[in-house]
Amino acid sequence: MEKFDKRVDQYIAKSAEFSQPILIHLRDLVHKASADLKETMKWSSPFFDYEGPVCQMAAFKQHCAFGFWKSALMDDPHQILNQQADTAGSLGRLMNLSDLPDDEILIQYIQQAISLNVNGIKASPRPKVKNEHETMETPAYFQDRLNESPLSKANFEKFSLSQKKEYITWLEEAKTEVTRNRRLETALEWISEGKIRNWKYT
Repeated sequence: MEKFDKRVDQYIAKSAEFSQPILIHLRDLVHKASADLKETMKWSSPFFDYEGPVCQMAAFKQHCAFGFWKSALMDDPHQILNQQADTAGSLGRLMNLSDLPDDEILIQYIQQAISLNVNGIKASPRPKVKNEHETMETPAYFQDRLNESPLSKANFEKFSLSQKKEYITWLEEAKTEVTRNRRLETALEWISEGKIRNWKYT
């Protein structure tokens, strides 16, 4: 498996102009942190793997995201991680290079994330929730939009039943279609970053 993946080059080239310097810088830092990391594409986003997923990056219309696959298991001495997100949203919304932590700090975190895989440390599986809402269905309009964004869909499927219900209830309680559509766009953005509905209050 090659260290670099031409699909990542294509992904960056197709991204918004503001995001390209951020993605290029993140890509360089990842490879500076370890020569063993290899690039691939998963859920339509660039991933960096070594003995499993280590970190990933993504570009959206107005921001970029970078995160660690096992963010919840990592030490965070510099308080840079959103512990509610274990995927692309670990560093929050990135709109400029200045939004990134110092290079040395980010390299340390990347190396720490690699060590979790090397040492075989795995996240505990989420306990299965059993209640009367266990078969609750996602509304078709919501599911259709999730299907259009593999990253959002993957993150949403990782949420607990109660976390999914919070989003669905919020959408279904909208009194007008305009409000519902506005909430839907916000929900998809947050979910793409691995954020639960009430992430601001956690």
